[in-house]
Amino acid sequence: MASDNMIAGRYEVVSHIGQGGMADVFLAVDTILNRQVAIKILRADLSSDTVSILRFEREAQAAASLAHPNIVEIYDVGEYKDHHYIVMEYIAGKTLKQVIRSRGPLVNEEAVDIMKQLCSAVAEAHSRGIIHRDIKPQNVIVKADGSLKILDFGIATALGSVQLTQANNVMGSVHYLAPELAKGEPASFQSDIYALGIVLYEMLSGDVPYKADQAVQVALKHMREPMPSVRAINSTVPQSLENIITRCTAKDPSLRYPNAEEMLVDVSTCLRPERLNERRLLVKETTVKKTGHEQPKAVPIRNEKKKETASSSAKARAEMEKESRKRKTLMILIGVVCSLVIVGGLSALAFTGVISFGKQYYVPQIVGLSMSDALEVLQKETLQVDEEKIRYELTVDMAAGMIIDVTPKEGEKVDKDSTVEIVVSSGIGVKAKDYTGRDVNEVIDEISKDYPNMKVQLQPQSSPITSGTILDQQTLQAGDLFDPNKVNTISFTYSAYPTVIIPDDIIGKSIKDAVKELEEMGLKVYTSNRSLPKDIDEMTPEEQASISFGTVIDCSPASGTSYTQSTDNYVTLYYY
Repeated sequence: MASDNMIAGRYEVVSHIGQGGMADVFLAVDTILNRQVAIKILRADLSSDTVSILRFEREAQAAASLAHPNIVEIYDVGEYKDHHYIVMEYIAGKTLKQVIRSRGPLVNEEAVDIMKQLCSAVAEAHSRGIIHRDIKPQNVIVKADGSLKILDFGIATALGSVQLTQANNVMGSVHYLAPELAKGEPASFQSDIYALGIVLYEMLSGDVPYKADQAVQVALKHMREPMPSVRAINSTVPQSLENIITRCTAKDPSLRYPNAEEMLVDVSTCLRPERLNERRLLVKETTVKKTGHEQPKAVPIRNEKKKETASSSAKARAEMEKESRKRKTLMILIGVVCSLVIVGGLSALAFTGVISFGKQYYVPQIVGLSMSDALEVLQKETLQVDEEKIRYELTVDMAAGMIIDVTPKEGEKVDKDSTVEIVVSSGIGVKAKDYTGRDVNEVIDEISKDYPNMKVQLQPQSSPITSGTILDQQTLQAGDLFDPNKVNTISFTYSAYPTVIIPDDIIGKSIKDAVKELEEMGLKVYTSNRSLPKDIDEMTPEEQASISFGTVIDCSPASGTSYTQSTDNYVTLYYY
């Protein structure tokens, strides 16, 4: 920024009003339109980071494509003195987080009004195929009149587009993170709906539902623990309103609202008198075996019903008890016999050393699982990950955050409470090509077009091979994986072009002889026929006779200078 606090000659910075993970936000005045604006400026230490710049640009593109009264309006995007910035409407107000912290639980009517505006804005974004991915009270500005604006589309993504997530780093705020995102699965409209449910819970209770010392513990709570009842904290909340939270925060995304429009309809009618005493919605969870450990499986939401059981007659109970005693006696006899057989067999096997009665621990199958799933599986086997030795590597087919290797290997026997070392995918990489044997200038043009973030280093070397031919490739060898979204360096050694001194006596030679001499030196030559002087008719016969036709009158580069011949340059000879 300029010393006079003017950006791009238009926006005069007034004060610093906020700071986020990627950028600082300033209050400024648009001196052309004479209005206050907010300017978000990418932090200087991130201005050379390609992924951060892409996220920053994505925020502008996502928000600029939306026109809605509850979504911040984007006015301008640009770059000034290596600072990327976004100019947006300035909204005077408090964040919803500040409102909740200062007032505690909001009244039901106010929470519903805010949620209606949020649902409407999110529905508009979803209709454009844009998933916000970071819905939280900190990204909602509430104005004095009660209207609000959603901010910060910095990690928003178009449905189906490449996700800009870093290895082992789930984008978004963990307190509002849907379980599937914590597992490393892609974002969806339902993950935004989950976040809306958490925000509604926080407005009605005054705090988030899951808290812990570490972010990973909070994420595990989202995946494992049932949603706490907001009515247990705030008894004024009607059942119809709690049911909305229950449906939004179902662990299984398919059991949430299919879209924000349907949620908006439910929110708009939940305080009607006929709905206040609805039956409580429950999400019943069962478990199924998967990769050797228990996984929750949601079943459809249902209304809680009380079942009445008919009592049996005294006679029927007596008969049943009699039969039960007979069966128990028989089962005891069978059990004793079986136990004797089993004990005898096991004793023989133990005596021969075939089996051991101590619990056996083996490294479970975790390759191909997300980080969170792998940790859960290992914990069930009393194993731990050596966090200081976690390695991240690019792969050809494994998405970022997936386990690609483990040491000791899967199936190997280990002691209880052992640690394992894991290798995690940092994303899908691109294989470097083999450029040796090709013309260096053609390769440079190809690389700059295909991989704009690639830096090329060149080293000439004397060689009998055709000048400009790449002799060796370093830094990135053929077949090496690299991330095209990050800055990489590739180095080439190439056959040097000839460097000569253009002869001093080239001026005055016949154009034919001069071309032959230079070409024999390995140079490319271009000839240019100059027009005769306009005042030739005014020259004396002696002056006209001194004009030499067909001989070199000038040379570029000048005679006597050093010249290096490469693919795309040449020596120009001028003559009459």
